[in-house]
Amino acid sequence: MTDTAYPSALLEKAVAEFSKLPGIGRKTALRLVLNMLRRPEEEVDGFASAIVTMRHDVKHCQVCHNISDSDVCPICADDHRDRKTICIVENIQDVMAIENTQQYHGLYHVLGGIISPMDGIGPNDIEIESLVKRVGQGDIEEVILALSPTMEGDTTNFYISRKLAPYLVVLSVIARGISVGDELEYADEVTLGRSILNRTPFEK
Repeated sequence: MTDTAYPSALLEKAVAEFSKLPGIGRKTALRLVLNMLRRPEEEVDGFASAIVTMRHDVKHCQVCHNISDSDVCPICADDHRDRKTICIVENIQDVMAIENTQQYHGLYHVLGGIISPMDGIGPNDIEIESLVKRVGQGDIEEVILALSPTMEGDTTNFYISRKLAPYLVVLSVIARGISVGDELEYADEVTLGRSILNRTPFEK
């Protein structure tokens, strides 16, 4: 369908906005927009309000950088968590994936990416310095490197290990139950849970 086929400029604009989302082409965007038109106005208003409110009000935890409704996320604020262990992950989806296994009860640190020179992402572009500061406070005994087993993930693991070398912490890496090259967030819960429980010492 070409742009000239749209019967409404408002419809065309809505389709253009939906098609900006990852994995959404213009045909799929058109189906979504037409579905919205068939729904009651109050339902669409609620949908739009939820998106706008989320974008304006959602925060990042000041401690671990996870998404949160408050300055400190529920995981960091939970006194029942193992506060001597930090699990390093690439993104928020990885936190959700590990939490779903119900096998890990420590804290997290969300890097917000991994080192990837090909994509122009260096150590200063992700949350490594804030991790070093957390470990430097002296309360952490173990740091689990739970990054995807890719070349970029391994590079980031090595860089973090160098930065944490001056501190007396145990560095471990999740077991390779996750296939090399796989993204952590797509692993099934049983495999991911076992990989956390069977973690091994990190070898530089």
